Amino acid sequence: MSIIVLRNALLFDGRSDDLQDDVDIVVEDNRVREIVDGRASVGNATEIDVEGRTVLPGLIDAHVHVFAVHLNAYRTKDYPLTYLTVLALPRIKAMLDRGFTTVRDVAGGDFGIKDALARNLIPGPRAFVGGPGLTQTGGHGDHRSRTDSSDDLCGCANGLDFTRRLVDGPDQMRLAVRDELRKGADHIKVMASGGVGSPHDAIDDCQFSEEELRIAAEETALRGTYVAAHTYGSKAVQRAVGNGIRTVEHCNLIDEETAIFVRDHNAFVVPTMVCYEVTERHGDDMGLSPVVMEKLRYVIEGGLRMLEYCARSGTNMGFGSDLMGEMEFAQAHEFVIRAQVQKPIDVLRSATSINAEILNRSGELGCVAPGALADMVVVDGNPLDDIALLDGQGENLSVIMQDGRLYKNRLPAREVSTATSAPASAAH
Repeated sequence: MSIIVLRNALLFDGRSDDLQDDVDIVVEDNRVREIVDGRASVGNATEIDVEGRTVLPGLIDAHVHVFAVHLNAYRTKDYPLTYLTVLALPRIKAMLDRGFTTVRDVAGGDFGIKDALARNLIPGPRAFVGGPGLTQTGGHGDHRSRTDSSDDLCGCANGLDFTRRLVDGPDQMRLAVRDELRKGADHIKVMASGGVGSPHDAIDDCQFSEEELRIAAEETALRGTYVAAHTYGSKAVQRAVGNGIRTVEHCNLIDEETAIFVRDHNAFVVPTMVCYEVTERHGDDMGLSPVVMEKLRYVIEGGLRMLEYCARSGTNMGFGSDLMGEMEFAQAHEFVIRAQVQKPIDVLRSATSINAEILNRSGELGCVAPGALADMVVVDGNPLDDIALLDGQGENLSVIMQDGRLYKNRLPAREVSTATSAPASAAH
């Protein structure tokens, strides 16, 4: 048994409207044991005085692609998975360096990378994975050229692309969902509309039939999980949510009526604002096509309006980044963009307790509470006063704790063998 005490903390627990001042947080093994007003009486422990710094739950990014090592996906079409994995390792570690102790991969990540992270074979966040994104012929995930009539989505000699899977028709959808769940997917991703990075479809396109979408939702529900849908416009979002899909990603082009529709169906919007801003800034230099660059500008215009509609309607909003390749450095800038519209505490809730709800792990992730997994970050300052403290590469994070282990600590720690400092009041 190991015990770590974070003393003298200003705590955002992931849920509350107010911060708790001057508390001690007691971690036993990999769980939060108690939160005490004032000083906790604990012996045989490692004590870290955070000196009034802000403690947050470990951050959660609900829209990443851990294997997207280049912004221009065509650069990786001939890479073997072994080489691609080596390239992905630094970007995975960098997510944890920024305080993201958990991520949801929505197209590409599989049980192999999930298990490697869970067993601490490589440093990085806890991962929830969906396997390949499911796309229809000619859909957002179909990047074949117009002269290519093969069944090879990625242009590889063996036709294999682990980031996307071609699905046409209800029977193929049922088979694909069941097969990906068999292979260890935590959720299923479907491409339910056109997209920015696909060259041959319009962003406003609706993709997959309603029956195909409904089958995906039904099959995942039978296994106690859910579908995440790539969507942009109001019609695509309403088709997806109306047929049982639980999270709709991006959603830049929706109207307020659709934000209310999502709210009333107890579904979630997962905005990914930062990916458009930073990709548009660097896309020309990275070789993106003029078609893709024009699409980027189109969705940027609608993104802030979408946030306003969702915030005003009380729609559940998660937190995602969706950054590819070289743009991944900007992951935490999503906080700054979102704070243009939302209150900082609401943005923090999106990246903690709301994302935990999306993952079906409420009470265990995204919160600092007795019984929760001990994922926490200590911020040098108060991000409710300046949310930009979370931007960058973790420079303002003094402590990163994941699953009860101190991944990073630059504060003095001392070992105590006898109980010190009697508690000022009962534990929360």
